[in-house]
Amino acid sequence: MNHTKLRRRNPQSTRTPTKCQSSARPYTPRTNGKAERFIQTSLREWAYAHAVHSSNERAHAMPAWLCYSNSRRPHSALGGKPPISRLPGNNLLGNDT
Repeated sequence: MNHTKLRRRNPQSTRTPTKCQSSARPYTPRTNGKAERFIQTSLREWAYAHAVHSSNERAHAMPAWLCYSNSRRPHSALGGKPPISRLPGNNLLGNDT
């Protein structure tokens, strides 16, 4: 929405709209390296690791892979431990069993 349209809807408004959300530039590991690494790993280990017959079948397998990745898969950045090991008591919210 541009400033002119905003003024027509609210003539008393003289402020220009501000950008509320910023995002990282795509493909810049310095600013979004963790997200890029997660996407790379999920594509390699989940999306294309096994042959599937449909996108629905692949999507159905995602929750199980995420559970494995977060609770049992060793992560090199954590010294071979899964991410859930960083939570106190391994089950902070009681959601993971």
